[in-house]
Amino acid sequence: MRTLLRRNVPLEPMTPLEQLRAGRTGRRLAQLVVGLVLFGVAMGMLVRAHLGLEPWGVFHDGLRRLTGLSFGTIIILTSVAVLLLWIPLRQWPGLGTIANAVIVGLATDATLAVLDDAEGLAARWALLIGGIVVNGFGGALYIGSQYGAGPRDGLMTGLAQRTGRSIRLVRTLLEITVLALGWLLGGVVGVGTVLYALLIGPVIQAFLPMVTVDLSGRPREGGAGPEPAPGLAACATDPAP
Repeated sequence: MRTLLRRNVPLEPMTPLEQLRAGRTGRRLAQLVVGLVLFGVAMGMLVRAHLGLEPWGVFHDGLRRLTGLSFGTIIILTSVAVLLLWIPLRQWPGLGTIANAVIVGLATDATLAVLDDAEGLAARWALLIGGIVVNGFGGALYIGSQYGAGPRDGLMTGLAQRTGRSIRLVRTLLEITVLALGWLLGGVVGVGTVLYALLIGPVIQAFLPMVTVDLSGRPREGGAGPEPAPGLAACATDPAP
């Protein structure tokens, strides 16, 4: 079933092969890459704000402190590990899934290399709010390109399908789990963690109708194939991966 957004632009449920054949490739690829780069930029902004990270960011920060690896490297390695969990869940990665696993980490490290820690409370709050907005816009671009769910969202939808539980419940449990593990490892939890949880969904939803690529007229394929995962539709109202 499609997820309809304002302006009647639907998020289409598609298999990875259908995503590649859906058309408007140039626009979608550009939007995918820009969205993922903005994810990384936003993560760097949140790190430099030192006011708390989103749950997966807390987990990545904890692993960074434990291993001494860069933040971006941890993001990439975690993405690969999560993708391995897709195998028993019978999830099918799309182009966006693979790109997500690599580009976000590289963009995060590049941002941290050029952006210094914020000095003063006003600057830290500006980075925090700006990071949430940039993350939301990047998330809308990425989701709206319709090239597949990110590694963490695919894990969420796969667990929901296998357990029969709702996506919202599975996502909540996953976020709580990684947040707790990250905090135990020394990851930064703060007011930014709470604000991100409250604001990221509405920010994405505000931008998404403006940037979703309309694929409603794409050719339909017959025959059997893997069932399309509802990852993108789920992301329309939930925080980005």
